[in-house]
Amino acid sequence: MSTSLYGRVLQINVNPRGGVPKYAVPSAEITLNGVLGDKQRDHRYHGGVERAVSLYALERIEALRAEGHPIGPGTTGENLTLAGIDWARLKIGAHLLIGEWVELELTGFAVPCSTISDSFRNGEFKRLAEKLHPGWSRVYARVRAEGIVRTDDRVIVNS
Repeated sequence: MSTSLYGRVLQINVNPRGGVPKYAVPSAEITLNGVLGDKQRDHRYHGGVERAVSLYALERIEALRAEGHPIGPGTTGENLTLAGIDWARLKIGAHLLIGEWVELELTGFAVPCSTISDSFRNGEFKRLAEKLHPGWSRVYARVRAEGIVRTDDRVIVNS
């Protein structure tokens, strides 16, 4: 039996030079290879069709801020900052329908690295490690259907 969750796109983030932070844009084209206008520096760990789009939850960012971390949307490299989704309930293999056309399939958890340490008190970037803190990781997705994503687009999660 599948369940649905609903949320919205709070922010779309890109960095044309690669790396972090990623900067807010009002809309972006999502292709099989990722978000147009965004670049990854290390293709061994980022990008490609299985890791085309990175996602994170506003609610997780706010909770991390409450712990004293200087994190914000885009500072840990996610392309889409989502709001209103129960992040702990997301499962690898779930499909996200975004806006009118875009469909993503969650493929894995993003392993944190030291490049995001500025987003964490005392450089504690492993705070996002799925193995250490289940339900707190960013997630990667492959693109099942391409299209334009806009800020405030509706997100439907089918698991």
